[in-house]
Amino acid sequence: MSGKDGNSKTAGGIGPAEFARGVRIVFTRELGSIFDSSMAYIYFIAFTVLTTAIFMNDFFLKSVVDMTPYFKALPLLAVVFGPALTMRAWAEEKRLMTFELLMTLPVKTGQIVLGKYLAVLVFYLVALAGSLPIPVMLYSLGRPDGGLIFSGYLGAALLGAVFMAFGLFASGLTDNQITAFVAAAFMGFFFVFTGNDLVVSVLDGLSRKLEVGTFLYENISVTRHYDELVRGVLTGHGFFYFAIMVTVFLWMNKVTVSRSRI
Repeated sequence: MSGKDGNSKTAGGIGPAEFARGVRIVFTRELGSIFDSSMAYIYFIAFTVLTTAIFMNDFFLKSVVDMTPYFKALPLLAVVFGPALTMRAWAEEKRLMTFELLMTLPVKTGQIVLGKYLAVLVFYLVALAGSLPIPVMLYSLGRPDGGLIFSGYLGAALLGAVFMAFGLFASGLTDNQITAFVAAAFMGFFFVFTGNDLVVSVLDGLSRKLEVGTFLYENISVTRHYDELVRGVLTGHGFFYFAIMVTVFLWMNKVTVSRSRI
């Protein structure tokens, strides 16, 4: 179906332009709320200082003009910082009794979910940008592999995209921020540690015929696909994995939130 202006309608009965306007309204509201919170600045400072400190420690020990140690540390840090950023997205709305008000706005649930998701993702990317002085320093000291740095940042961005998606989903399941944090952190540990060689070996040893560890590593764990990007290996399968993971968790978030909508 097409409207009088020639724009095709979405499944929800609104055009792409109108859908985008709704997402932008929620995105602006959420991003403003994040930057109005003192916790956001604490998050930014802690994330930047900790990741930079880990890199600098490795840099001074090995004296190698390479950002790989920085990117290698991100998954474990994201297990904590990802849930810390997303835990209030829905839980805070429910605690402050603004959830019902938000649900009565003339926008679709999908627009609200996408707007909230883009807001936390943009803030994560801003925090990630706090590391840009590192490649500037490396270029001033030598000739690092620019392609490897680019693919590493691409991997870090996609890693954050997945963590923000399941963190938002976890927040939508409860009105308690601590519960949302623990649930998202548990999912983060699962996605990261199912890519650990020792964990894979143990799980395969428990089920030699099924090879559960290998299955989880190859199909579920974020580690395999992230490590490929850190090494500079860009594959269609890897990008497909990140796209599917984000889509599935945002869809589940939409389903769970829709059940509460009046």
